[in-house]
Amino acid sequence: MTTVQSPPAPPTAIRPRVVARTGLYAVLAANVAVVAYFFAQAGFASNALIVLGRLVGLYGALLMAFQLLLVARLPWLDRRIGMDRLTSWHRWTGFGILWTLLAHVVFITFGYAESSAMDPVSQLVDLAETVEGVLRAVVALAIIIVIGAVSARYARRRLAYETWHFIHLYAYVAVVLAFTHQVAVGTTFTSSSAAKTYWYVVWGVALGAVAVGRAVLPLWRNWRHQLRVSAVVPESDNVVSIYVTGRDLDRLPARAGQFFLWRFLTRDRWWQANPFSLSAAPDGRTLRLTAKTAGDGTAALRHVKVGTRVFAEGPYGAFTALHRTRPEALLIAGGVGVTPIRALLEELHGHAVVIYRVATDRDAVLYDELRDLAQAKGAELHLVTGPVSPDKLAPSELARLVPDITDRDVFLCGPPPMMNAVLGSLRELDVPKPQIHFERFSLAG
Repeated sequence: MTTVQSPPAPPTAIRPRVVARTGLYAVLAANVAVVAYFFAQAGFASNALIVLGRLVGLYGALLMAFQLLLVARLPWLDRRIGMDRLTSWHRWTGFGILWTLLAHVVFITFGYAESSAMDPVSQLVDLAETVEGVLRAVVALAIIIVIGAVSARYARRRLAYETWHFIHLYAYVAVVLAFTHQVAVGTTFTSSSAAKTYWYVVWGVALGAVAVGRAVLPLWRNWRHQLRVSAVVPESDNVVSIYVTGRDLDRLPARAGQFFLWRFLTRDRWWQANPFSLSAAPDGRTLRLTAKTAGDGTAALRHVKVGTRVFAEGPYGAFTALHRTRPEALLIAGGVGVTPIRALLEELHGHAVVIYRVATDRDAVLYDELRDLAQAKGAELHLVTGPVSPDKLAPSELARLVPDITDRDVFLCGPPPMMNAVLGSLRELDVPKPQIHFERFSLAG
């Protein structure tokens, strides 16, 4: 098998994640300053509450545009920051939007009520009835409140992903309504041609990024590569590997450790997308995913027929050798989390230690492949079995298995409880944070 080998970045290089994160912060800070400039240029109202309401409204609009950028799934950002971190930032930015827009409505309403001697509720109704664009803003705020409510952890855990995602799509309706409100009554928007051009560019870039990352790029790649299932191989009683082939796969920018959102275009599955990592390094001819067939959605994977068309969104994820900082590595896998670890081992240069944590020997999916690959690469492989308690990956155990652990990059993938425990062990062992690489795989909103 031919794989793309990528040497680690030199120790003096600026980390790709740092570059991307700093770039995002710089863009946001620059826009905060520009918004403040145009706001001051437009002049101030006599009522302090109205002034404050307009300012927080502008920053709410800016956050909405930034929010779109975070979920656009742009390859450059995704490979450097990772979908899991971008999704986390998206969630907290969403709550920031909710509170800034609520503050905008409250300050504006109370400010006008103070001038007109109306009570706040009557004032809000009057503004919605008499001022163009205000009713649209109220509807947009109501949509955002609903989305914020279903995004709270308590509600999110009780909703099917498809239901939550459908509700979340109304955020785009809120964006359009908010923008038309800004066009209609935004004093900063209408104060000068420069301000108007700025806001059109901000919204155009944000919406354009979503269109490119979420629609144009996936459609283009799937049309170009024409993916189909070439083999379905059971790995155990509840694990299956699916091989996918297509045209010009050597031009697909996928790397070991990344994942795709896979849709198998059958009558009963075409609408369902599942995130599965590549379980072998891309070789330019085939892609392989290995999945645990637990639950209604994944159990059907065993019965996918050879020749089935596949629609794959991606590749996604920053769990790759791009972020290496040291010439040697430690790879820690738990359960079916071995899939990206196995792919990474195939691609990595330098000496590697692999620790595979499972309950019993028969749970060690792809173990034979992992053993043969470790022998071929000159890597150490440790299969750690047994119950959860006592912790077989406690700090003392990790230090015993890998005495030079602080001098290695650590790549970690497995069930959340196992990952949390190992991350705690790594902290106790003083492994530098830039050397720890992990990704919590989930679908972005």
